[in-house]
Amino acid sequence: MQGDPSLHDPDIPVPPPGEDELPFDDGEPMETNEHRLQMVLLIQSLKEAWANRDDFFVAGNMFVYFSETQVKHNDFRGPDVFVVLGTTRRSRKSWVAWGEGGKLPDVVIELLSFRTRAIDRGEKMRIYSKVWRTPEYFLYDPISHEFEGYRLDPITLDYVPIEADARGDIESGVLRLRLGVREGTFEDVTRPWLRWLDSAGVPLSTPQERADAEQRRADSAQQRADAEQRRADALEARLRELEKARSGER
Repeated sequence: MQGDPSLHDPDIPVPPPGEDELPFDDGEPMETNEHRLQMVLLIQSLKEAWANRDDFFVAGNMFVYFSETQVKHNDFRGPDVFVVLGTTRRSRKSWVAWGEGGKLPDVVIELLSFRTRAIDRGEKMRIYSKVWRTPEYFLYDPISHEFEGYRLDPITLDYVPIEADARGDIESGVLRLRLGVREGTFEDVTRPWLRWLDSAGVPLSTPQERADAEQRRADSAQQRADAEQRRADALEARLRELEKARSGER
């Protein structure tokens, strides 16, 4: 019985490893609980807003594989949050470019910290612009709330700052959304959060926010129905009293 010829024939190419073979967790937690919650908030709210779409992928703190050299040295962690358009919405262990038709993130968000700030502004910024050619790159510090955005110059492959509006919001032309800092409560923590915004500057809802809003609408509708029922009952009681009074007069 002959073995697999690819094991001993150098002329037969060995397929590159996929997401099932490559490491997908570096075991390093997010810098702080605020960093972790911020990542989850951005991912959840975009998934919720695009619940009817099947042409994107959003994830965070996940390995992104883009070259054989990177695989050999295992020297690059994925972005804190990234979005890929024009793909399929399915679960993945990691993003492997050669298993995704060569596609790489269209938008990257890094959450700054004292430990990662230099890397996020240096080596990662270089890789996202020169290698990945990611059209938009955003940086946000969950502690100081420093926020800035960059758009890729397709000629020089350099990032050019995106001007924020009067409120400090920055447009993502790729996603047709905006990003801005808003005070709010997420996972019982009330503080300023970086949020995806619609064209009116309203934050995209998280699943919990949407559920709370639906519950408030249901409660309000029930209160209106109860009030209408009380008015109907009061009117019916008044009519009975009038009828009783007329009967007594006869």
